[in-house]
Amino acid sequence: MACIEARGLRKSFGATIALDGVDLRVEEGRILGLIGPNGAGKTTALNAILGLTQFQGELRVLGRDPWSERDQLMRDVCFIADVAVLPRWIRVSQALEYVAGVHPRFDRIKAEGFLAKTEIKSASRVRELSKGMVTQLHLALIMAIDAKLLVLDEPTLGLDILYRKQFYDALLNDYFDRSRTIVVTTHQVEEVQHVLTDLMFIHRGRIVFNCRMEEFESRYQELTVKPESVTAARAFRPIYERQVLGRSVLLFDRVDRQQLAALGEVRTPSIADLFVAVMSNQLGQGHIGAQGTFAGTPQGMGR
Repeated sequence: MACIEARGLRKSFGATIALDGVDLRVEEGRILGLIGPNGAGKTTALNAILGLTQFQGELRVLGRDPWSERDQLMRDVCFIADVAVLPRWIRVSQALEYVAGVHPRFDRIKAEGFLAKTEIKSASRVRELSKGMVTQLHLALIMAIDAKLLVLDEPTLGLDILYRKQFYDALLNDYFDRSRTIVVTTHQVEEVQHVLTDLMFIHRGRIVFNCRMEEFESRYQELTVKPESVTAARAFRPIYERQVLGRSVLLFDRVDRQQLAALGEVRTPSIADLFVAVMSNQLGQGHIGAQGTFAGTPQGMGR
């Protein structure tokens, strides 16, 4: 069953096209990473999913139209935005009381459990907390809501590396199950790689890459070779090439790992590696092969 389904989703702001005919489907019980550069359309897509902006095309979230049925939808959805704020005058204990009073699916005990892992005191006011602590508090409030869909827009912005790891561990251990769906956008892509089940790249309002993580891990290989082996490696038609410390690093789509291993060191690329390759090809800056032509765009990276 689809939790989110869009066909021909479009949104423009004057002459600027934020979403350009987006088609996507997110199945129930998946964790989707929506990755893109600044201005790619990520936040606009999330706002459409959350019923915060009007749009053209078809969009259903948990079987509802998010714009016309937002009140009903919000009973089953929770989210945190990268610009989310809390009243500076409110105490932590008051924030807990408020959310408990307005959201029937809020579990105060669970929220207090999250906060117990931080340095945040219940009597503290928001204005007395550091930026990272405010983010921790906001995450605790959101993660304690038993929602069918959780939308996270740069959820760990401002957090130190220790708490970012704790957050993603909690996302898997304390929140996620097969009845919940999570959509997360972040620039810290390597930190979410181990939690994602699905991956999408968005660029200039279009989905340019879409795959499941099990496919990603079996399909793409990154090969590091010395200069004398570059020509042989290029014969396997890499989709991207870059130079690192005098060696060539080539990215391949559906090439036998053993054949590549005979030429150099092979590893599974990170999401960041693949993201750079896809964006470079979208911008016409991909690897220039022996014939002076671009190495091409991987299958599955079309609109």
